[in-house]
Amino acid sequence: MLTPAEAEKLIQAVLSPAGTEDCPLAEAHGRVLRREIRADRDLPPFDRVTMDGYALRSVALAEGRRTFRVIGVQAAGMIPRKLGAQDDVCIEIMTGAARPEGADCVVPYEDVTRAGDQITVAADVAKRPTAGSAIHRRGSDHEAADLIVPAGIRLGGREIAVAAACGCETIAVAVRPRVAVVATGDELVEPGMPVAPHQIRRSNDYGLRAALAAAGYPGVERFHLRDVREEIEHRLWHILAEFDVVLLTGGVSKGKFDYLPAVLECLQVKKVLHGIAQRPGKPMWFGVSARRTPVFAFPGNPAAAYTGLHRYVLPALARAAGATDTPVRRVPLAEAVTFRPPLAYFLPVRLEADAVGMIRARPDPLNTSGDFAGLVGTDGFVELPAGQEEFPAGYVADFRPWI
Repeated sequence: MLTPAEAEKLIQAVLSPAGTEDCPLAEAHGRVLRREIRADRDLPPFDRVTMDGYALRSVALAEGRRTFRVIGVQAAGMIPRKLGAQDDVCIEIMTGAARPEGADCVVPYEDVTRAGDQITVAADVAKRPTAGSAIHRRGSDHEAADLIVPAGIRLGGREIAVAAACGCETIAVAVRPRVAVVATGDELVEPGMPVAPHQIRRSNDYGLRAALAAAGYPGVERFHLRDVREEIEHRLWHILAEFDVVLLTGGVSKGKFDYLPAVLECLQVKKVLHGIAQRPGKPMWFGVSARRTPVFAFPGNPAAAYTGLHRYVLPALARAAGATDTPVRRVPLAEAVTFRPPLAYFLPVRLEADAVGMIRARPDPLNTSGDFAGLVGTDGFVELPAGQEEFPAGYVADFRPWI
């Protein structure tokens, strides 16, 4: 049976790359950048004043002058004024303004006294300002054409702010897939509806949809299919034709009413894998339709579906979008764990800091794979490999956070 790492490679090998589209900058948060962003001019684009005060020539201070005449005021956004040829003059200036022509330093308000249009620099600071004091030099952050944001970055507020500063009205991003989340089973009842003792409320599709939206995939629709083969086959045919990615929960094991593997084969969805040596989610199924639509089918147990989404689906979608690979975080266990089945173990954990600030993973195992409520309060899961039964405190494991 496949290991999780082997399954991940098979899945990512068959996914088609996402397309590229131009996106308005104001709508780009969470999207994956497909074309790098370069500075369209020097950053900052002018010598920018960094403190409120008075702009003057540093050589006058160096020669012992302390008194200066204020000849004007300059705020941010104003065309730079000229200081002129005299050494005994200054310009009152505000943070963010361009350096006045002829001035090369700024003395802050708190270091001067003013009477009318005259300022006097305090004696203990008169020789302290030098050329460049309180001035952010043009191009000192980046020069024109410098690479600012590389392709593959998932855009957040910082990257969007930089893109705006570089004049980008739109940016090239990966096309987001349309995702269908399909819950199967006669036992499922919509939240808010009367529920019999033998029934359960739909939760898988709600949880998966919410996690996908948080990960940057808002175009998700939910469906419910009863355990009727003809209905499953008919509705899945339409879903496969309409959506770019399909997630199924329930109906993939060996039960009498687990129709999905046979139905998917009938619909010409080529099986890539069925079964992974892992807990939860051992019966997981994955395949690709004739039009290259990836189909992930998880067991109906909520923890198996939710863990499978984070272990396989989200990394695969990020890879297809061209997102830069992020190294899997590794954390030590806060206490020993024993797990005897010959399977990889996806163990929910809570992250906590010890006395010296080191982050450790506190195991918080579920009662069963159906114990969805047990995931509340956990931060993610660690992956403990098969072939080892005892994992001592301090064992360093791969950690994957919940979205």
